Amino acid sequence: MAEQHTPRSLIVTFYGAHGRGSGPGGGRPVPIAALIRLLGAVDVDPPSVRSAVSRLKRRGLLRPARAESGAAGYVLSDDARQLLDDGDRRIYDRPPARLDDGWVLAVFSVPEQERHKRHLLRSRLARLGFGTAAPGVWIAPAHLLEEARHTLERLELASYVDLFTGAHTGFEPTARSVARWWDLAATAELHRDFLRTHEPVLRRWSGPAAGDPAEAYRDHLLALDSWRRVPYADPGLPAALLPADWPGGRSAEVFAALHTRLREAAAGHVREVLAAG
Repeated sequence: MAEQHTPRSLIVTFYGAHGRGSGPGGGRPVPIAALIRLLGAVDVDPPSVRSAVSRLKRRGLLRPARAESGAAGYVLSDDARQLLDDGDRRIYDRPPARLDDGWVLAVFSVPEQERHKRHLLRSRLARLGFGTAAPGVWIAPAHLLEEARHTLERLELASYVDLFTGAHTGFEPTARSVARWWDLAATAELHRDFLRTHEPVLRRWSGPAAGDPAEAYRDHLLALDSWRRVPYADPGLPAALLPADWPGGRSAEVFAALHTRLREAAAGHVREVLAAG
């Protein structure tokens, strides 16, 4: 299956990797002209960049700001930074889950006159990696609790949801329940898609040569844009509950190796483009 990199997703990925600062204010403004050049490297044309930026601005994820040169640009909103910070823990720093970590349950009830919020709740819980235990009852490993809390509060959906933590105590084996709560075959295929595309890229970068920074930037951005979707489909279940041939460990290794190999060169290329105005 060919990978799909949308302009909006690539822009979010770019800001997550290169558009954040350590203090308040959303980081250094990225001039729109520089963003167009940087997204052009991954085959996004200027009208698509402008259109995607406008949508992200309307959603409250980007806000206008002037670069030091006075050029018009954009920085991340506070909400976007929280969203990306939550994502970092999942994308880069998710510890291996253990059987005794427990589970988080999200139980929701939405009045019929607000059923559009019911659909939003379901879609957001699914995007966070929750599985369906029963109608109106969603389940995930306990390590997703804080991210779920942040997401529900940010979307003003918290008043419809109760969150619980606990253990699975019966009656069928937990591994069998997990196979019912999640579509593990579809998630495994996402991992295999990532490996088919990016394992050859890692082999190409595994030699001693430094390589071209612009090429490193392109390969890094595409790998990161592909990978950041995978941990949201894969909730990070304990290995004991997964099939023996689960490809998630290998895909995580490939992403980590690519990220380590390419991130500094990619960041250097971005700095050069921004410095050039």
